[in-house]
Amino acid sequence: MIDVALLKEICELPGAPGFEKKIRDFIVEKAGKLVDEISIDNIGNVIAIKKGVRNPDNKRVMVAAHMDEIGFIVTHIDDNGFIRFHTLGGFDPKTLTAQRVIIHGKEKDIMGVMGTKPIHVMTTEEKSKLPKISDYFIDLGMDKAEVEQWIQVGDPITRERDLVEMGNCVNCKSIDNRISVFILLETLRTLEAPAYDVYATFTVQEEVGIRGAQVSAHTIDPDFGIALDTTIAFDLPGAAAHEKITELGKGTAIKIMDSSAICDYRMVAFMKETATKNNIPFQTEILTAGGTDTAGVQRMGRRGAIAGAISIPTRHLHQVIEMANKNDVLASIQLLKASLEEIDGFDWSH
Repeated sequence: MIDVALLKEICELPGAPGFEKKIRDFIVEKAGKLVDEISIDNIGNVIAIKKGVRNPDNKRVMVAAHMDEIGFIVTHIDDNGFIRFHTLGGFDPKTLTAQRVIIHGKEKDIMGVMGTKPIHVMTTEEKSKLPKISDYFIDLGMDKAEVEQWIQVGDPITRERDLVEMGNCVNCKSIDNRISVFILLETLRTLEAPAYDVYATFTVQEEVGIRGAQVSAHTIDPDFGIALDTTIAFDLPGAAAHEKITELGKGTAIKIMDSSAICDYRMVAFMKETATKNNIPFQTEILTAGGTDTAGVQRMGRRGAIAGAISIPTRHLHQVIEMANKNDVLASIQLLKASLEEIDGFDWSH
């Protein structure tokens, strides 16, 4: 099974877009022991290289897993010490209700709670409206003078939630996309004979526009690209069969397209063939709303890349209760490892 203790550590580390230092330091420490070269580029991506064993033409495979998590940034401290904020990444406002957050201040982290107008004093009209992000503030339980000792405008904010096991699933904040960080690290740990040079790239700022992947793909100029990210598992009450996208426990997901990329048909065929040959359970994914690093990896090299993605089915995305199935995670590791070892045996001609 999977190393839940390692996954827990990865998920619980903070790393809002643009403020990924703590998770980046962890990745450098872990990945540095598993690869031939490791570096950090100017924007903060970690690029870990494992040399191929059958690579006379110096082919490069970029594997991208974004390390950032959705979060917030402090924009204002009012006269009573309450915090106003801006989102870093996409949020459904109603998911903020009654949540704890952590503001990463000048010298220490400060716990806060998301507050809004109590239902007891709402008008009938207010009760019938969906909440807006601007309805919320952060309460630190301090007055302004005390808040300003620790907090300033521009400080990042992350969500507070521990990882727990539920049945054969893991549940935590930031499964998107720390589950992929975990998968890439575990693949590097077991990968002994990649065919081509592997550029394991832990990217930044995906949640605000795949910014890290664009920069790193431009630098690496890969021949092949594989993105790792979560995808919707809407296998829930009320969902029609055609709405589910993916389902938990049915295997890893091979992406066909999302809103930012149409995967190369050759990569889709290769992954399907590889999964079938190695008895790895898989399902296919078409996500019509929502993009991933796949687009940056595919487009931003000088010649473009033959690109696709391995997606991890996840319930309750962009909430603090994201849920993934352990067997699907294991299948994702298996498919990535097999793909990197067997990529030279496929006919990549158009």
